Amino acid sequence: MITLLEYILLGMLMEGTMSGYDLKKTIDSTVGTFYKASYGSLYPALKRLAEKDMVTLTETDNSKNKKLYTLLPSGQKAFLDWLSGPMQTGRNEQLIRIFFFDYLDEDLRQKRLAEYIFKLDQEIHMLEAVQNVVTGELAEIEHPENYYYRVSVLAYGLNHFQMERQWLKDIMERKDLNHVKPEN
Repeated sequence: MITLLEYILLGMLMEGTMSGYDLKKTIDSTVGTFYKASYGSLYPALKRLAEKDMVTLTETDNSKNKKLYTLLPSGQKAFLDWLSGPMQTGRNEQLIRIFFFDYLDEDLRQKRLAEYIFKLDQEIHMLEAVQNVVTGELAEIEHPENYYYRVSVLAYGLNHFQMERQWLKDIMERKDLNHVKPEN
């Protein structure tokens, strides 16, 4: 069985050969908004993919002793089979926690919700900065339409975090959620 992290790595390697460090940087700057990968999980996943003959590992002789990973045809096939399959809904730990917030006292609920809103504000700010960079880069490349779905995920992330932030503010104020109208 292939894990989600392994599929992400295969997808990143569709772009070309990368080191583990490059893969981590690429994950953090792209899908890292929605999926966190540590070096402690990344390298074992790369090792498993190599053992499954989905990627090759090449060690360089430079001073950094860098290991480079390259996608093999079997890895590309596995990735494309997964990618073309039906989509699954994910789990969101924050929603599960909030579901049980009635067991906490009001001060602690408010504190945790405010902390989470602060984190969302940071994510929103970061995504807006990325969006500005991407907009500039797309204006300068030939065939920006070839990046439509990647850019659409950025827009989704920004919209999602803004919606989540508004929802959290509404529940902090104990608004009647049956009658709340979205802000424009």
